[in-house]
Amino acid sequence: MLKLSAHISALALIAALAACSPSQDTSDDAAMTDDGAMSDDMAASGEGDVIDDEGMSGDAAPMSLSERLANAERPDGDVELDPMRHPAEILTFAGVRPGWRVADLGAGGGYYTRVLSAAVGGDGHVYSQNFDWTVERFPNLTGAMDAMEAGYSNVSTHVTSDTAPLDGIEGDLDGVFIVLLYHDQVLDPNEDMAAMNQAIYDGLRPGGVYVIVDHAARPGSGEDDIETLHRIDEAVVRAQVEAAGFEFQGASDILANADDDHTLNVFDPSIRRQTDRFVLVYRKPM
Repeated sequence: MLKLSAHISALALIAALAACSPSQDTSDDAAMTDDGAMSDDMAASGEGDVIDDEGMSGDAAPMSLSERLANAERPDGDVELDPMRHPAEILTFAGVRPGWRVADLGAGGGYYTRVLSAAVGGDGHVYSQNFDWTVERFPNLTGAMDAMEAGYSNVSTHVTSDTAPLDGIEGDLDGVFIVLLYHDQVLDPNEDMAAMNQAIYDGLRPGGVYVIVDHAARPGSGEDDIETLHRIDEAVVRAQVEAAGFEFQGASDILANADDDHTLNVFDPSIRRQTDRFVLVYRKPM
């Protein structure tokens, strides 16, 4: 398969980093960095906490999303990445609420799964999904997923195919997230992106949101920079998603970086974890 490697657990991360350099590797930014990897303490213990159903923590007033994240038991490695990934702002922009049922596609070690777990609370649920090709390539991911499912009462983990990413998830979802992995899917010439996006469309409730975050390529570059730079032209994503029937809800510059000229590989030390990234929110029509 010509895919980039997927998000991986901390143990798989160590082995992968020892085996290849950024210039030789064909993996995603979230795969080969601790952006997407499970931190050592979480991989070891699988312990986590979910804010209660009412979004309270001993106080009378409901907590904001930022407060929910701050009060959740998340690994130190996750928290250290928050200033670069702005999860509270992105989830707020997407309209995520307590009680939502959401899927985290290509979850890897679970950074966004844990964020979403805190955001939706005990009345909600997070379906933490990894594609079958990622689990085959990184067997240690299975242990990381087991630990995450055991440690979070509102999380279940799933391994599914590219064209049926929501297979086994019953009922309509309120939201689907795919973070720093969409371009991996597009890279494979055998990938049926229309089928994948259609499955996501079908799995959402009317009004449900589809949120995509990825590394921006040069406008007009199409798919030219996916393999070499690990970037994708925003226009490619928008055309594919809109072809499935989604309505464009909005784009955010939360993760924009005007100093990124889109010519560097995302692993380049001068831009790593600071790439210009687009945030797109789509909605299934009511």
